Amino acid sequence: MPACRMRAFERHGNRYMSYTALYRKFRPDRFEDVKGQDHIVTTLRNQIKADRIGHAYLFTGTRGTGKTTIAKLFAKAVNCEHPVDGSPCGECRSCKTIASGASVNVIEIDAASNNGVDNIREIIDEVSYSPVEGKYKVYIIDEVHMLSIGAFNALLKTLEEPPSYVIFILATTEVHKIPITILSRCQRYDFKRINIDTIADRLQELMTKEQVMVQDKALRYIAKTADGSMRDALSLLDQCIAFHFGEELTYDKVLDVLGAVDTRVFSELLSMVRAQNVVGCISLLEEVVMQGRELTQFVTDITWYLRNLLLVKTSDSDIEDVIDVSSDNLVRLKEEAQEMDAETIMRYIRIFSELSGQVKYASQKRILIEMTLIKLCRPEMETTNDAVVARLTNLEDKMEKGIVQTIPVPAQTTGSNVSARPEARPQLPKAIPDEVREIVNNWAGIVSQATPPLKMYLKNARLSLGGDNNLMLVVADGLAYDYLNEADHKQRVEEMIASFLQKEVTVHVQKLEDGRSFEESYVDLSKLTDMDIEFVEE
Repeated sequence: MPACRMRAFERHGNRYMSYTALYRKFRPDRFEDVKGQDHIVTTLRNQIKADRIGHAYLFTGTRGTGKTTIAKLFAKAVNCEHPVDGSPCGECRSCKTIASGASVNVIEIDAASNNGVDNIREIIDEVSYSPVEGKYKVYIIDEVHMLSIGAFNALLKTLEEPPSYVIFILATTEVHKIPITILSRCQRYDFKRINIDTIADRLQELMTKEQVMVQDKALRYIAKTADGSMRDALSLLDQCIAFHFGEELTYDKVLDVLGAVDTRVFSELLSMVRAQNVVGCISLLEEVVMQGRELTQFVTDITWYLRNLLLVKTSDSDIEDVIDVSSDNLVRLKEEAQEMDAETIMRYIRIFSELSGQVKYASQKRILIEMTLIKLCRPEMETTNDAVVARLTNLEDKMEKGIVQTIPVPAQTTGSNVSARPEARPQLPKAIPDEVREIVNNWAGIVSQATPPLKMYLKNARLSLGGDNNLMLVVADGLAYDYLNEADHKQRVEEMIASFLQKEVTVHVQKLEDGRSFEESYVDLSKLTDMDIEFVEE
């Protein structure tokens, strides 16, 4: 055998045994080993003990909750020669044959690839033949929702009145796609998501058998990340063990392998958002990206962090068991909850929940997250009711701290009722270059050529005229000013304008002074046209 194959396989006597994944190695072979689905296991065992076995079952639930496992156990139990309390003995010939996958009485069908009428007709033809050995022929149809309408119709009659020796077990993750005519002919069993404690205990039990040292905190994080799926939890654990083979698996190592983010990062990020520190938020996100963290999971995790923060804020009793965090993190959550009001937290949750749905399928995940962080730091950029409330809250906070922005009022003439002449505002010059007029009139079309985030910054920019009669872009945000002033970005803007005019045009970028309106300081070129510049989303 070549050396590479010697390294890939472990020698055992005269055989070479490949590694078996944890979720396959420790697949339950008794009903007692099934975790988190006691309501289903108890019902099926009672049916077997009472000999009240149905002819058609529908197992539905999220991935990795035990649908296929329980279906195989049920098939073993109904054919077992010596069942023990409704559970297969695992020792008789029938149990061993089914466990090895060599039984002709247990037929597994993947409806994802066998979803046509012809495939179902083959099953119908086979049903007419009684089992060679054992009591029942069990058909396990996985992903049954993938069957075509014609296939479902072909299955109807057989599913309603099968021979006494035939049992159908249909498994699906999308029960809403199953026709009602099929549902009405089956006993339906809904598989629940397995809770974190149950998954963590099972992982600890298996790691003891495998003689692998793993921190309890690490196991609980894996259990939480699995989102109710035992199979996903075992796969994630397998991945972490392989990366740190021969070492104790710690919480930090799990975070490193899974691309997860420590909750301390979320606390720092929220502190920067409350301080309206845009640069700090973007820099922290940059660190997360450079560490190789998965951004979709990052958004999900911060949403859960905000959920825990809201529960701590609104609960009067001890909810440590509910939010499932360590004592250190709970202390941090309580401290942070005192600094934020519930309305603000709920606003953040709504924003990040919407972002979670968007970022999952986005090609530019980072840009979407950056835009969200900027909106959180700058509520004035939004017009929603939540944003208005946030602006009022910020104003109240500033007033409490004595930071009040006053609007200068023209001075009154002493002893007279005549007010002083108001400050003159810039007026449109009498002569404006034709090139600038063309740019203003076609600004929306020019901006449409840009890609995010440049497109966003250009949309928010105001058009004015410089002292040398050149085009001026005025922005209110310092981040936008820095971005547009970068040589590459400024050059891109000039290239887009030149492509439209077929002339070279110099563009200047200015930042609006704090506390001053655009009209007070700059010439508003939008007044060149009879209508405002409108942007139409493609």
